[in-house]
Amino acid sequence: MSENVRYYLWLQRALGEGAHIKRILEDFGSAKDLYDANILEWRMCSELTSKQIDRLECTKLTDVDEIIYTCDENNWQIIDYDDELYPKRLKEIYNPPAVLFVDGTMPDFDNTVTIGIVGTRKASEYAIKVTHIMSRGITEAGALVVSGGALGIDTAAHKGAIMAGGKTVAVLGCGLGVPYLMANKSLRDTIKSNGALITEYPPFIRASKYTFPMRNRLISGLSLGVLVTEAGVKSGSLITANFALEQDRDVFAIPVSILSTDFSGTNKLIEDGAKVVTKPEHIVEGYASSFPTLDLSKIRTIDSLMIDNADNSANVPEKENSLTFEKLEESRKQHAQKELNAGSLTGILKTVYDALDVTYKHIDVLTETTGLTSREVTSALTQLEIMGLTDSASGKRYRLS
Repeated sequence: MSENVRYYLWLQRALGEGAHIKRILEDFGSAKDLYDANILEWRMCSELTSKQIDRLECTKLTDVDEIIYTCDENNWQIIDYDDELYPKRLKEIYNPPAVLFVDGTMPDFDNTVTIGIVGTRKASEYAIKVTHIMSRGITEAGALVVSGGALGIDTAAHKGAIMAGGKTVAVLGCGLGVPYLMANKSLRDTIKSNGALITEYPPFIRASKYTFPMRNRLISGLSLGVLVTEAGVKSGSLITANFALEQDRDVFAIPVSILSTDFSGTNKLIEDGAKVVTKPEHIVEGYASSFPTLDLSKIRTIDSLMIDNADNSANVPEKENSLTFEKLEESRKQHAQKELNAGSLTGILKTVYDALDVTYKHIDVLTETTGLTSREVTSALTQLEIMGLTDSASGKRYRLS
């Protein structure tokens, strides 16, 4: 933690997340220099509005001490704008965050081919599978995958990177420590063990309709390019793509059926100049000459990646060749129904569901994890399987469907 972290936390607390601090810092030099300046100097700065000056004046440096204490207690990093770990790439964007909160290990973004992958939460099985394959393929070549930790495409992107043995980063639209989207808690735990959870929001700040668009600029800002998979014409994924264009990042898109009007946003991106992606090398080949950490020879064929994908690691069906565009709407509805069923769980059912992930777990492990009786766990697993939320295997083993 740098010696200036309190001043950057003070600046963020005063002006809010997403404030345009870049030119303010250029005028004053650093957050500490801004803090040490007098109100007359603040008023002479054309980048500060009268309301912002009022907020700076009313915010105390000691107001942020609780944030620092909380992060220390939970072993969360605070990386401020002057910290050597702060990604230089992120400083290029119009409104970089004053601080980043990190749970896990901050990757070396600036020396790594970082690709953001975004798309709909209510993705078809085809889109989930394709995302998983693309993510796994580029990760095996040395790329780093960044996404938002949400259901659907985000989940497939993170899992693909993890299955490749690589690291991945989830940029959150809430503060660390918030019990958000508990259906993905096990995935977030895996992500922070194989990369990091990153957010600009202080601990325990809840997500809202305002925080996610703000979060999206960081996904693109950390990346060299953004891959969009199955996005609607007014989706958050297209917001991320627009941020990428504004930030001079590359935009890639996987085409969808022309009959899938609800998710024609990716086709619109292609019409507007996004690069069409049909295999992993299309995403990363343009960066090979600038990043020695990228090894294109390690990128496997789609057929090879599909064979590895047959273990259902991305929550896709085993019939690899049965997914056609004609079946996308049906599979999307099935995925949406699963999401609805999972969101309605309460009590013992929710406890058992939250203890599961995509790898098989023996019923004894689930009993120990949940603290429930064997009978309660067995009964819950039966109900969850009827709801289409779990799969069972021989030897009393279960996993998420």
